[in-house]
Amino acid sequence: MTSQHTIIEKPPVNESGEPSRDEVFSALSNRRRRHTIRYLKQVDAEARVRDIAEQIAAWENEVEVPAVTYKQRKRVYTALHQSHLPKLAKSGFIEYEPDRGLASLTDEGRDLDVYLEIVGQNEILWGEYYLGLGVVCGLLAGAAWIGTVPFAWLSGYAYAGLFAALFGISGAVHRTVTRRNRIG
Repeated sequence: MTSQHTIIEKPPVNESGEPSRDEVFSALSNRRRRHTIRYLKQVDAEARVRDIAEQIAAWENEVEVPAVTYKQRKRVYTALHQSHLPKLAKSGFIEYEPDRGLASLTDEGRDLDVYLEIVGQNEILWGEYYLGLGVVCGLLAGAAWIGTVPFAWLSGYAYAGLFAALFGISGAVHRTVTRRNRIG
C-alpha cells in the first residue's frame, strides 16, 4: 500500500514574491475561508480539518462547539475539504495536507489582516493619519526648539507628554477600530 500525497500548486506571485491583490481578495471573499484563517490564527499551530469545521459550524450557528451537531459539522467539513482549503492552499495562505486532514497558516496567511482595513469615502488610512500626526508633532517640536512664541512657553517634558498622549490615544482608537474590522 503506497501513500499518496496531494500537491497543490501555488499561483504565480507578483514581483515582491507575494500573492497578488486579486488572489488575496478572492481568497477572502468567502466567509468560511475568512473563518478558517481566523481559526488558524487563534490556534497558531497545525490543526485538524475536523476541528476547523467544528469551530466554523459553531460560529455559523452561534452555538458553543459542544453543541454543534454532526450534520452541521459535516456540511462545513465537506465544503472545506472540497473547496475552501484547496483554494487557500493554492493561494499560498495555508499549508494543507488533505490526506492527513491537517492545515496550518503560512507567513502570507498571517499577514492577511492588512487587507481588511476598511476606509470610508471621506476617511484617510491609518498610515496616512500617523504620518500626518508625526509631521505635526515634528513641526511643534521644531517651533519650540527655535523659540517661536507661543510654542517656546512649554518645556520639552510637556511636549513629550503631549506627544505620548496623542500617539497613545491614537493607538487605542486604531486598535479598537481594527479589532472591529478583523477577519471573521
